[in-house]
Amino acid sequence: MKETHILVVDDDTSMRMALCETLESCGYLVEAAANGIEALDKFRAGAFEAVITDMRMPGMSGMEVLKSIKKISPESPVILITAYGTVNTAVEAMKEGASDFIMKPFSLEDIEFVVKNVLATQGGKDEKGGRAERKIPAADREIVTQDGRMLGIFEFLKTVAKSKSSVLIQGESGTGKELFARFLYRHSDRKHMPFVAVNCAAIPENLLESEMFGYEKGAFTGAMQRKIGKFELANGGTLLLDEVTEMSPHLQAKLLRVIQEKEIDRVGGKMPFPIDVRIIATTNADIRKAVEDRAFRDDLYYRLNVIPLKIPPLRERRGDIECLGRHFLEKYANLNGRPLPVLDDSTLKRLNAYDWPGNVRELENVIERAVLVCQGDAVLPEHLYLEDVGSDDPPGEKMSRFREEIADGIPEIDFSRDMTIWEMEKELIFNTLDKVKGNKTKAAEILGISVRTMRNKLQEYSLKGSE
Repeated sequence: MKETHILVVDDDTSMRMALCETLESCGYLVEAAANGIEALDKFRAGAFEAVITDMRMPGMSGMEVLKSIKKISPESPVILITAYGTVNTAVEAMKEGASDFIMKPFSLEDIEFVVKNVLATQGGKDEKGGRAERKIPAADREIVTQDGRMLGIFEFLKTVAKSKSSVLIQGESGTGKELFARFLYRHSDRKHMPFVAVNCAAIPENLLESEMFGYEKGAFTGAMQRKIGKFELANGGTLLLDEVTEMSPHLQAKLLRVIQEKEIDRVGGKMPFPIDVRIIATTNADIRKAVEDRAFRDDLYYRLNVIPLKIPPLRERRGDIECLGRHFLEKYANLNGRPLPVLDDSTLKRLNAYDWPGNVRELENVIERAVLVCQGDAVLPEHLYLEDVGSDDPPGEKMSRFREEIADGIPEIDFSRDMTIWEMEKELIFNTLDKVKGNKTKAAEILGISVRTMRNKLQEYSLKGSE
């Protein structure tokens, strides 16, 4: 195996030694420089697969080191270390050719991951000379991007991850807001404590309060024992309030009090008790308009919006469409035991021409469907079932044909039985889920409903005691 040489540049002796020891423990050959001038001399004299440099150094800054190395060897990857990162500096560094950032303080796992990722992408460039995609871990999934704005967002999240401040993530449906929340959690000091997610839109309003705050035995009819709420489950960790704008005014007032007082009251409880929870809230609504319309409390908005974050829709970062498409293609080919097809050039053109109102989630669904429909070694435009770009079929006809193709064989409902409409609806949903082996996304597509509606229906059946 070829040995990998890395040049470490830092004016702080203890940090420089710690970096060298960390990288050497990972199996790399490491050489150190105490300043930018020494680093450039060593870089010209030797061959290094990567350079790691501190951002703030006397004489020559890390940004100047980056620019100088890129003049000598444009393909050499440079990783910047900083405790003062912002979105602007991250974007500026990416424009100058930086491969990644490492934020102080960092762990052995952090630096090992960044270096491995950078080396794997050969200095941040793909085989065509363009910026290579990055695969950023978030819980059990990955965020795939090559967009400068997105990379800047991740560096910004690293800078604020260790604070206790509330974060408000805004973005259209399907942009992956929960993945960004989990990325923030993963880089926080609370990563070894619970991460609890609550979908404020999926839980009926009359149950949301007890789900959030818990209740005492005997608090109401049916309260046979104490229930621990989501806030209490997340104590010491992070609580994600997904679609927070769906909360009723009553619950908004209770949430505001929890944030202000840092204590909660169980329903039917006698005494409040303290909690330590970091709140991350998400919404796909125009929350400022909701405040103006008095549908959302302005004081709660300001409490949640301490650290604001807005995720750009997929149509504003079209450079990610191809790398995401290939990522999902590989994922669903593997999941379904299919040979990996390629994306035909005409298919890529079609994907890039579409506006993706459902964002990354819609793209994932389209590629998953294409893998199932494609019978050859290439995904063609007709496998996408996109209705609005270059289609001669009446709106909805292609999707209707797809539903007929994939739904063929679903057990029919026996209408001779004495059933209510609610029971027939439930049986149809369960039959469809059985057919597609429990895949809610596929079942929702077949039935012509949204995934959210599917989840809400299943939640409703669960609450009414269905298996």
